Amino acid sequence: MRRTVPILAALLGVLISLLPAVPAAAGPAPLAWSPCPEDAAVRCATLTLPVNWDAPRGPVFRMAVARRPAADPAARVGTLVINPGGPGNSGVDAVLTNWLGLSPELLRRFDVVGFDPRGVGRSNPVLCSLRLAMAAPDPLMADQAAFDRRLAYNARYRDDCRARTGPLYDRVDSASVVRDLDALRAALGEPRLTFYGVSYGTLIGQLYAERFPGRVRALALDSNMDHSLGTAAMLDTDTWTTQDSFDQFAAWCARSAECALHGRDVRALWRDLLERAGRGELPDPADPGVPLAPVMLIYQVFNAFYAPGWPAVAEFLRALDAGTSARPAAAPAVPEEPEEPEDEVFNDATQVVCQDFWLPIRDHREFARHLRRLETIAPDMRMSPVSVALTVACLGQPAPVPNPQHRLRVDGSPPLLLVNGRHDPAAGYPWALSTARQIGDEARLLTYDGAGHGMYGRTPCVTGAVDRYLVSLAVPAPGAHCAAAPMTGPAPSPARAGLTARPQWPVAPSMLSRSRSACPLCRAYSWTMTE
Repeated sequence: MRRTVPILAALLGVLISLLPAVPAAAGPAPLAWSPCPEDAAVRCATLTLPVNWDAPRGPVFRMAVARRPAADPAARVGTLVINPGGPGNSGVDAVLTNWLGLSPELLRRFDVVGFDPRGVGRSNPVLCSLRLAMAAPDPLMADQAAFDRRLAYNARYRDDCRARTGPLYDRVDSASVVRDLDALRAALGEPRLTFYGVSYGTLIGQLYAERFPGRVRALALDSNMDHSLGTAAMLDTDTWTTQDSFDQFAAWCARSAECALHGRDVRALWRDLLERAGRGELPDPADPGVPLAPVMLIYQVFNAFYAPGWPAVAEFLRALDAGTSARPAAAPAVPEEPEEPEDEVFNDATQVVCQDFWLPIRDHREFARHLRRLETIAPDMRMSPVSVALTVACLGQPAPVPNPQHRLRVDGSPPLLLVNGRHDPAAGYPWALSTARQIGDEARLLTYDGAGHGMYGRTPCVTGAVDRYLVSLAVPAPGAHCAAAPMTGPAPSPARAGLTARPQWPVAPSMLSRSRSACPLCRAYSWTMTE
């Protein structure tokens, strides 16, 4: 049986099958647009592309595309291609609903085009067994035997997904998506690409500028990935930024009477909750009969920081402490495992990360060393739950991976606009600084001096700067900053309402089992917190 299943961090799409192997065309044909079933004002099409760009006469797949025409054709600048990140978020859905919150100015001046990247949504999704995913071992492996069980499980899970997905399973890396994107640009009839990518979508934009610098018109990259990081650097920097978000939350509680924990020792309360969760004494608000595991407690608070939902986090922690039911508003519920789970399938985009990053860990001893180091970096949050879970999910990944991390080499592109929050919980500010340095003179970094993930739409300063760049190619002054929006009332919701509930990377049941201002890291990795 196939149906769409709500999973913590994946935007799950309509399931389609791999096309039979036929010779690929020498170049993309013009797109044949027709009204989208969901909204006739938006036009939909598919683009037939090779599974393996190095073997273009092999198997192919159909990439789903949607286009919303410019509201003012007389003022039209061109086509703006968007990617909403994830990986696993649907660009088609982003165009249909405008959940990225693109401004009236962009909707007036551009045809807005979104696509479902290979392996996602309507574009030959990576399909995996939900039953097998829900049987995942605890990612926080206690000993070598647990490490070995995880390796065996990961191999079995990969085999299952590969068998259900077909040849595309081993070719969902972002370097392949970049070539798909260039084929889309050509099929749209655009000589140069205008692109907005958020979160994991920034990696697509970065790699496009590296591979096709002369085909860039404008790339706006919001909440940036850093594709240069190995296992330790990835875990350390992501954990540092997770702790930084907790520090911002605790400081807000100390100064704001709107915090439900105002006047209390937030860090002491948090330590107590983690200790109770570790003893199995903290009921899960979604299922009071099930203890809330420490990793899930950490994840729920971390995920709420995307908004940032500080008022909701405070209420959640207060309710947990009092034994009443509550949940951070921005945290999606964990899917319940049925008593007799059917053999259903869901779209799991985890393999995208495993093909973009080589994150080896030799054995449990090395894994334990990582965890001990992370606890010194993040004494409250202990780890980044997403980067740890993904590193564990990628254990045993066959080498070499298709798109291993490397320092960016961008030469000859027009100016690229990078936007990042100083206190982003998922795409930390050190990543943006590092990426801007790797790109060099072509990069211009705009800093939002606030918290949360995904900057566009948060304040007129940020939105106006991105709009001016995309429309007229005007870049902010070097070192430009936008002030943080005030935290008042309920948790703020950026214009792209759905984004705050979608983590930067997918967190499926296969990774999170229910069974169990100074920046020292910036200096350690030769970065600095000032431009």
